[in-house]
Amino acid sequence: MNIIRSKVVELNTIPAIAYKIRLKQGGSGIKIHRTDCDETAFVELDKRSGGVVPNHRNKLEFFPEEAFDEAIEELLGLAYSARGKVRFVISETVEDGEIEVPEDEAPGTHEDATANVVDSEEFIAIVDMYSDEWGKLNFQLMNKQFIQFASKNKTVAEMISSKATENEILIRVIQNRAAFLAGKRDFMSDDEAAALLDVLDDMCRRSAFKELKLHLRRMMG
Repeated sequence: MNIIRSKVVELNTIPAIAYKIRLKQGGSGIKIHRTDCDETAFVELDKRSGGVVPNHRNKLEFFPEEAFDEAIEELLGLAYSARGKVRFVISETVEDGEIEVPEDEAPGTHEDATANVVDSEEFIAIVDMYSDEWGKLNFQLMNKQFIQFASKNKTVAEMISSKATENEILIRVIQNRAAFLAGKRDFMSDDEAAALLDVLDDMCRRSAFKELKLHLRRMMG
């Protein structure tokens, strides 16, 4: 089975590795595996603050607060993909709510919307285009280029004139740029584009398109 998770990072605070996982109910969590003993910790991330939701099952003597702070910082911006479990850990217990993808399922056929997003050509193209040398997305560059497109696009101008909502225009910009980067003629559906936006927001720990949204508001004003 594959799960929807980020790349693994190594922590300095404690001898451990960490990765970010996408949860079925939305949002994300972080798993930390000690590399010097058979101990694992899991926390959900608060969508508003970006901090951890306390989990009484974690053993504080093995997983101090500083370790989670470091994990959050190191994992910020890392892309999701359907990856195998971390094999060197003795325990392979799957957390409640963790997204699992059968290895024999074809891309785009999963029940979970997030799984379909990270398998999509559009998401992969965005990750390839905007990832830096450490594998983290450069949201500033992505916003800059999406703003340049929105400023000159005729369809965006027409939508503003017809009093379309900010979200409708944002979805249209995402659909257009995602198709362009993936080299596709057909756009993602509105629901698919909304799911893509949700995943990018989750990776960013804030609004992935904050600057683009501000620009659209100025254009609409």
